[in-house]
Amino acid sequence: MTDASFHDGREAPLNLGAQDDEDLQVISTLTQDAVFPITEMTWRPSERRFGLLLNRFRWEDKDAATSRNRPFERVQSVLVFDSVLSVSSQGVDRSDKDMVMSLLSVDFEAAEDGAGQILLTLAGDGAIRLSVEALDATLKDVTRPYQAPSGQAPHHPE
Repeated sequence: MTDASFHDGREAPLNLGAQDDEDLQVISTLTQDAVFPITEMTWRPSERRFGLLLNRFRWEDKDAATSRNRPFERVQSVLVFDSVLSVSSQGVDRSDKDMVMSLLSVDFEAAEDGAGQILLTLAGDGAIRLSVEALDATLKDVTRPYQAPSGQAPHHPE
């Protein structure tokens, strides 16, 4: 039996918000290599809300899993952006209901008065651009972690 360590505190589900670029970079790191079926992408113009149901790799648990020689984990998470004025995409075929997307990064390009563009970069040259009145993002885990099907961690450039 080993004593509890600082890393043991990371078992709780994530529930993070981002209202500036620095916060968004934390969410971007935690969602890198997340996968989602194209059918789990939702745009609700009347609510000015865009959301994704992701299967994300638990980057925050990677070192603990490695040191304890236990399986790497993924978890289902909801990534939501509020104050969205419009959504556009390239390289995304919404008619292909079997398509699975892989999220590479989430970036914010600021404009005046807190408005700007959120760019979701996808593997395979795809991208989703959200025009927002303000940066307002939430990442929330919605299931218990499960063993990553590959049993391996995705390549994660430092």
